[in-house]
Amino acid sequence: MTYSYVSHLYCPKCEETYSTKEKQQLCKCGSPLLVAYKMDELKSNFTKEDLLKRTPDLWRYHELLPVEDQENKVTLGEGMTPMLHMKNSGKEMDIPNLYMKDEGLIPSGSFKSRGAAVGVSKAKEVGVKELAMPTNGNAGAAWSLYCAQAEITSTIVMPLDAPEITRKECVAAGADLYLVNGLIGDAGKIVGQAVKDYNLFDASTLKEPYRIEGKKTMGLEIAEQFNWEVPDVILYPTGGGVGLIGIYKALRELQELGWIPEGKMPRLVAVQSEGCAPIVKAWEEGKTSAEPWENAETVAFGINVAKALGDFLILDAIRETDGCAIAVNDMKILDEVASVAKADGAFVCPEGAAAFAAAKELRVQNWIKDGEKVVVLNTGAGIKYPNTVEVDAPILQKDEKIVKQATTSK
Repeated sequence: MTYSYVSHLYCPKCEETYSTKEKQQLCKCGSPLLVAYKMDELKSNFTKEDLLKRTPDLWRYHELLPVEDQENKVTLGEGMTPMLHMKNSGKEMDIPNLYMKDEGLIPSGSFKSRGAAVGVSKAKEVGVKELAMPTNGNAGAAWSLYCAQAEITSTIVMPLDAPEITRKECVAAGADLYLVNGLIGDAGKIVGQAVKDYNLFDASTLKEPYRIEGKKTMGLEIAEQFNWEVPDVILYPTGGGVGLIGIYKALRELQELGWIPEGKMPRLVAVQSEGCAPIVKAWEEGKTSAEPWENAETVAFGINVAKALGDFLILDAIRETDGCAIAVNDMKILDEVASVAKADGAFVCPEGAAAFAAAKELRVQNWIKDGEKVVVLNTGAGIKYPNTVEVDAPILQKDEKIVKQATTSK
């Protein structure tokens, strides 16, 4: 049995091709590289029925992943996260078919485990011994943990005000962690220099080709969880945008396999914060790439990316699916954290809350139509961001009774 039907790497800009057997970074033209598969062979040898007896993790799709020898698989059980029908939130938003794919339950507490699982596994396969990456927190935490299992040394650089729990995850996993008094772009420059100085493998977003393959499994799972009938809209909190690019790639591959209809592609929505919205600005101006965002700042730290290397791929995915890009302000994001938890018992991360706030706004605009099936990606666990909820609880003395105020029932 063939474990992977990976074929080669290709550049989406200049069409140059590269081998998957060696370490690869960017194309010589500066573009990220994408992974191609032997789709004709896959059509003959891989069916939906093959999945029925497989374990509920992302490696169930190993034929469509780039790791060629199963012995190189590094895993913590990631994948097949719940698809929850958000009935109460949907009722409040007038979106009765509102669903949430909850990535907060994945190892490391965020969807970054998907990219780390596949990226680290392939790094191990091609002989990487040391890697480095900048991060807004969750990616560094995930890659540190998977590198520990793969016996790969990791150097992580993150902004000083990244979520505290993510730096603890890095330290616990034995990573070499550095904090920078700046943004992720500043961390990226420091990593770039360290890569040159110490001959490290650069695992920055899209500077290696395989993180996106882990992220695309969200798209594969969404299709499978809806019994191969894809939703009408998918909203994705977008910083580097690898997940959105990956979901689009996954759905195109499923169309090519004939597993989902050619004519039905979900409209993809890139969600950003008004404090950092380069993709939204480029989308509104009809551009094919984005300009760096000045003075980027948002409570949704994971989408605080002033310049995404794959901006042109994000904009392509939105355009090709008749989607859109939308920004919401931080106040609405924090309100939505509380609103979703109160309505449906899900403590979402601020990035996920941004996507819920965007769905609410798009329904008001009637961009989301009556009866449409809508999926929001919650990309991480709310408990990793304790500062999004303020607690003002009364303090009782030992023998003091609780005195409840009279309230009107709902």
